[in-house]
Amino acid sequence: MAGKKAKRRPKTPILILPFSKIRHKDIVLVGGKTASLGEMTARVNVPVPPGFAITAEAYKYYISYNKLDARIRAIIRKTNVKNVNSLRKSGSAIRALIRNGKMPADLETMILQNFRKLGAKRVAVRSSATAEDLPRASFAGQQESFLNVDEKMLIRRVRDCMASLWTDRAISYREDHHFDHFKVWLSVGVQKMVHSKASGVIFTLDPDTGHRGFIFINGAWGLGDYIVQGNTDPDQFYVHKDTLGVVSKKLGAKKIMEIRLLSGVKGINTPGKMRNQFCITDKEAVQLSKWALQIEKHYKIPQDIEWAKDEDGRLYILQARPETVHSQKKITSFKEYKLLQKGKLIGDGLAVGRSVVSAVSNVIPDVKNIRKFKKGQILITKMTDPDWEPIMKIASGIITEIGGRTSHAAILSRELGIPAVIGFENAMRKVRSGQKITIDCTEETGRVWAGALKYRVIEHAVSKIPKTKTKIYVNVGNPEMALDNSQLPVDGVGLARQEFIINSYIGEHPLAMLKQRRGQVYIDRLAEGVAKIAAAFYPRPVVVRLSDFKTNEYRGLKGGKEFEPVEENPMLGWRGASRYINPIFEPAFRLECRALKKVRDQMKLNNVIIMVPFCRTVEEGREVLKIMASEGLRRGKNKLKVYVMAEIPSDVIVVDEFSKIFDGFSIGSNDLTQLTLGIDRDSKIIAHEFNERDIAVKREVISLIRGAHKYKRSVGICGEAPSNYPDFAAFLVKNKIDSISVEADVAIKTRFIVKRAEQRR
Repeated sequence: MAGKKAKRRPKTPILILPFSKIRHKDIVLVGGKTASLGEMTARVNVPVPPGFAITAEAYKYYISYNKLDARIRAIIRKTNVKNVNSLRKSGSAIRALIRNGKMPADLETMILQNFRKLGAKRVAVRSSATAEDLPRASFAGQQESFLNVDEKMLIRRVRDCMASLWTDRAISYREDHHFDHFKVWLSVGVQKMVHSKASGVIFTLDPDTGHRGFIFINGAWGLGDYIVQGNTDPDQFYVHKDTLGVVSKKLGAKKIMEIRLLSGVKGINTPGKMRNQFCITDKEAVQLSKWALQIEKHYKIPQDIEWAKDEDGRLYILQARPETVHSQKKITSFKEYKLLQKGKLIGDGLAVGRSVVSAVSNVIPDVKNIRKFKKGQILITKMTDPDWEPIMKIASGIITEIGGRTSHAAILSRELGIPAVIGFENAMRKVRSGQKITIDCTEETGRVWAGALKYRVIEHAVSKIPKTKTKIYVNVGNPEMALDNSQLPVDGVGLARQEFIINSYIGEHPLAMLKQRRGQVYIDRLAEGVAKIAAAFYPRPVVVRLSDFKTNEYRGLKGGKEFEPVEENPMLGWRGASRYINPIFEPAFRLECRALKKVRDQMKLNNVIIMVPFCRTVEEGREVLKIMASEGLRRGKNKLKVYVMAEIPSDVIVVDEFSKIFDGFSIGSNDLTQLTLGIDRDSKIIAHEFNERDIAVKREVISLIRGAHKYKRSVGICGEAPSNYPDFAAFLVKNKIDSISVEADVAIKTRFIVKRAEQRR
């Protein structure tokens, strides 16, 4: 009839889509997880196993076909989500309704047809909610996934996935994040199963500090569920983004693994030989890192990625989602936690979250007993999964007996902003309920102390920090703090102390290790410690001081007494340059050189500057440089700079000669003051006379700066004097020192002091 508009035909719902036809824009149709798989398949050029999505439209069709919508709404209206019992009862009722529904015949036929097109006998069936994997909320672990599913079990597992939109934890999570329950739907991804010899998780930033210069990989033998759930302690790899060098790696215990059966999966004890092997090689870690970088570049946001290694050795990307904790943070301040007391150490594990908390512990072995937990307590259990989330959200800290940095407990702790100690063996036996304890996660190792220890929180503001002509560096000894410290507004590292690395990473005398033919172990561990610091600050300069142990300190290392004399005054004895060139210690010094060469050449961290401590004479300096050159550390090669510590009056008196063989100077104000004034800085009797601001010391500093600058050599200072004494900082700035290096907790304060001094200059 003329003038009348034709009726629009109803749009046919899309029930099935192969990955190859899915793009990221289809998130409303297939959910975040599956949309990402389609996007990567088509546009990122990484190996993704093929599959198809049973869409959110199919979920709606299933619910409508079984007339479930009104019944689900009625149950939710009566639910008190904050009440664990009410939540559990309602969630169970809704899931039963969905599981017991009938799959529409046409939808079932389509699912089975697409399954057969894959040519796979087994598939992974994964839930993908339409509000999932968003930048502000991960929804990770809220719904179910099933591995090694055959055709016979496929339809049942699809129904199980659909029902998992209404797990207790998913209902609670949507409430907490203010999502409408009836505007979130579920898609099911069906993906060809990889015969996983090994699998794991990748973060394109450091998951604890948020440092974006690293790719963190963990992995274990078998299927990947155990890693995500925290059932096993995986291997760990840190790969530096800029150089793609494996900076550090740690062998996980990997006591259990999940394997495929003819149908389904099961857990077994990992064979002993496999426990003692890394599940991937360094080369494979680098390849995974390259793909991770491609994915991050495509999405323009840090990613949380799952990977697998097939029995034939091929690597695959299984999932990718936005990282939702650190990627959303705009860093305006840097909090530093410091324990002020010592206590009895109960145990340790992996640290998650760089903070400290003291509270009462509550040991809960089974999720059925979570009603016993009270707000503000520290939860102690074997492991967590999403069913624990109602009480994890009110905990002040978490301790688990097993798991890794990408386990459920670790991920949620970061999201909640609370510290956690993961992998503390026998924690439930060693800590009793009601006991006051302190969790210390300020380093890579998380420690649990008896009692409520006092601690201090220092907040460093990083906004509106003034720029200065004088470089502000930090002193770093502990590689575990480097990731945190590197995010401060500083220009680099003025002093990286190898002694801490030798003490904590090695703990043995190098000559004793050489005698045992374990020199390579010394090289690798020392290189790893240095590399962590250098990579964290890359490309900013990192000045690494060669080992400056004195004889009494070397004797304290395992095996040291055999190789070290007893000296009356070790401070003025066999240390620094004189030790390196001595035929007795020279073989050990060569190990240091090889470690530093590995860092600079093999790991490509050429921002490392080497510094020679306690060099009494120019002749000593030349001999040290000659040995270094013979080990491939030739000054000027690959932009290598070598500095010398200016801590002996002779360094100042013949600054012209030292300038001919070194590229720069770093004033060691403590030793320079001690040797200039003739004061033993350890003497309690005359300690009051020790003063870095004494006129004699100041004149030496002036002389050194002027002399070094005459030869175009840089001069810095490492110590607390500039931050403790603003007048001393002003003195240094007035005399045009090039850099000032201080401890991290006063770095920002020092920049303000220096700025004021520069304005008055």
